[in-house]
Amino acid sequence: MESLNEFAMSVPGIASSLVMYLLLAFCLMTIANKLGTPHSWLAFVPVANFYLMCKMVGYSGVLVLLVFVPVVNFIFMIVLWWKIAEARDRSGWLGVLMLVPIANVIVPILLAFTESGGMHTGRPIHHA
Repeated sequence: MESLNEFAMSVPGIASSLVMYLLLAFCLMTIANKLGTPHSWLAFVPVANFYLMCKMVGYSGVLVLLVFVPVVNFIFMIVLWWKIAEARDRSGWLGVLMLVPIANVIVPILLAFTESGGMHTGRPIHHA
């Protein structure tokens, strides 16, 4: 294969992308369930998963529109992951690690499948 684009369009590239998407969606669904957020199945629906992330941290679902604004979407996703980490009693800095390749695979797994890190922020998350 001559380029990354050719790999991405190959069967292994498509299959690995699908596996990564399903892994992230399953982690989001698990985190939503642990936080008591309704409709956790939305984690598997493109764009609706951003709505679910907003609801997981107590934000208005309308804020999902920010993911369509260049540059703002980048900052908004960091803030969302920061808040999700805090809601799972972890350091918000885990949200920043979502920018780092490989770490952005490990962080959702840690948030979904490990118990509280003892970093409770003292701020309960209320769901509407």
